[in-house]
Amino acid sequence: MTDSSRPPQRWTNIGLPTLGTVLIIGLWWGITRVFSIEPFFLPAPPDVVESFLKIPQDLFKHAGVTLLETVIGFGIATVGAILLAILLAASRTVERMTFPAIAGINAVPKVALAPLLLIWVGIEPEAKVLMAILLCFFPILVATMAGLSSTPADLGEMARSLSASWWQTFIRVRLPWALPQIFIGLKVATSLAIIGAIIGEVVQPSQGLGYVISSSGQSADTPLAFAALTLLAVMGAALFYAMVGLERILVPWARSISS
Repeated sequence: MTDSSRPPQRWTNIGLPTLGTVLIIGLWWGITRVFSIEPFFLPAPPDVVESFLKIPQDLFKHAGVTLLETVIGFGIATVGAILLAILLAASRTVERMTFPAIAGINAVPKVALAPLLLIWVGIEPEAKVLMAILLCFFPILVATMAGLSSTPADLGEMARSLSASWWQTFIRVRLPWALPQIFIGLKVATSLAIIGAIIGEVVQPSQGLGYVISSSGQSADTPLAFAALTLLAVMGAALFYAMVGLERILVPWARSISS
């Protein structure tokens, strides 16, 4: 496909996602109307908007709490996972010795740890942040290790032929080559960080959108729960596309290769 036959970039980046969102909302609205579904079971988009407009400030306040927990947990998990992956990549022996234990820990259902966090940490925000860290740490770690271990052998040999040190090879060859894979893990981890924060808020309800969803379930206020879920969807999309934008800035060559 030639450049002249390609759709405008603005339409691709903005128009298509907007159209897809409108179609999904329209399908959702149409299903509630065609099948005459009561708002208690599945509220229509106007019911959700009406519920949101009743307490917008409170919902934004709870959304801010959830967003803060998510960003802090995601940030800590990103730094910790990348640093650990670098340490493991520095020694093949250490990697083989520790990776089975890491895989085993990752297999533990994180939801099962939520009651234990209540004992260890209490109902403080730290428990929600810790849950976010637990859910998004391992995808970033695995993606980073996969990227660091996928460097072509000829590039490593070329670096050694130029008498480059391990650190120089890592900075100039292995890390740039691993960045696309790292960003795959980061984009997956954005939604997992939100899920972790919400799990913590539902298990230990005090504030946040998880608390709103839990309390609305107890009061049978389904439109309010959907309003909170909509804010979570917007939050997840914003964080995902923030990673996409950062990837385009830091790894522009990967995009040009794939296009």
